Amino acid sequence: MQNHPRQLAFLALSAIERGVYADVALHRVLESEPLAQGERSLVTELVYGTVRRKRSLSALIPALATRKSRQLPPKLATILNLGLYQLRYLDRVSPSAAVSSTVELAKQNGFSGLSGFVNALMRQYVRLEATGVDVLPTPTDPVTRLGVLHSYPDWIVQLWIEQFGVEEAEKLCIWGNQSPSIDLRVNPLRSNMEEVIQQLENVGIAVTRVLELPQTLRISGNAGKIENLPGFSSGWWSIQDTSAQLVSHLLDPQPGEVIIDACAAPGGKTTHIAELMQDKGQVWACDLKASRLKKLKQNQERLNLQSIQIFEGDSRNLPQFKNTADRVLLDVPCSGLGTLHRHADARWRQTPDSVTGLTIIQQQLLEEAITWVKPEGTLVYSTCTLHPLENEHALASFLSRHPDWEIATPPATFPQSLVSPTGEIKILPHQFSLDGFFMVRLRRR
Repeated sequence: MQNHPRQLAFLALSAIERGVYADVALHRVLESEPLAQGERSLVTELVYGTVRRKRSLSALIPALATRKSRQLPPKLATILNLGLYQLRYLDRVSPSAAVSSTVELAKQNGFSGLSGFVNALMRQYVRLEATGVDVLPTPTDPVTRLGVLHSYPDWIVQLWIEQFGVEEAEKLCIWGNQSPSIDLRVNPLRSNMEEVIQQLENVGIAVTRVLELPQTLRISGNAGKIENLPGFSSGWWSIQDTSAQLVSHLLDPQPGEVIIDACAAPGGKTTHIAELMQDKGQVWACDLKASRLKKLKQNQERLNLQSIQIFEGDSRNLPQFKNTADRVLLDVPCSGLGTLHRHADARWRQTPDSVTGLTIIQQQLLEEAITWVKPEGTLVYSTCTLHPLENEHALASFLSRHPDWEIATPPATFPQSLVSPTGEIKILPHQFSLDGFFMVRLRRR
């Protein structure tokens, strides 16, 4: 049935409107029944794309509709957003297919009486686009203009303009609407780069190197279900973005050391640390909830790592670790503004108030984590956000309270082009084609 993937996408979008996280809603519909790979890909694109472009799509409806958009039933608005997304942003779907499938979707979901309205609105967009007319409102104020054009809340756009200027802020907005890349981290204890590249190429998967890091590959094109690729079940490699891999390289763990990963789940950095240590030493993987640590345990077993000790507890209060660690990784819970392309609904879930709440937790975690570090040890603080309150301001506040700590020089093996003159690393995703991250290595004076 032509409309089948769109019905699944509609069900996922309806769940997201009820408060379900986008990745959870998508997973549920994809696993609800068998789908061909092309259908899975289409559903994924429709769900994530429609969520990302929600503000832009919602602004189109009143410009096209003969009735006031606020009078539309919410589910009908979702159907129209889904249809308009295909017309405006999806080249793989013809206009006629987008129009007819959207009308059918309205009929299937209780809006037969409004199918004529849906048809007229969709066809109106097609006619205007054919004449070169863009009905999307274009406010003159740069914050609102970028927010409507690229579908972001104003506060995020304002934040980026204040930091980087209008031109760079727009590049960040554009980046956040792209589909994310898939990076691999080769497990040197189980395989090697050459073997992984060869096995992937044997099944038609092309990969490229990233930053010449010793374990990092990037998949080019559509890879299908990741767990079906050669080497995954054997623990040859893991999925982890390059920026996240850089955090463990900055920590630079050595064989035989005691390492604490304070906010470890789901375990990507924890397992990377164990690999870099040649699985020799002790890695304490701490997190607040057992449910979050379950995925870490699965990855530990798949990668056959023995040095990881899983600890369930609140890392804001774990005095038993005092002065026990050679190195501590504190990858704090954050607003995730550097990874909005990976989390389609994050831009709509975060608010200035939620960021303020996160900064309090981050400082509490940092105050506790520094007590775990041995006198000659180091700590790496990292986030996947581009918010200065969670990054530069947090670092400055910490150093002002603790004059006995300072920024440490990254190891010589770390890509020096990413390091600022003051020693911290702030990765702007559109400049490096990596997730947006902030990280800094600290030590006692």
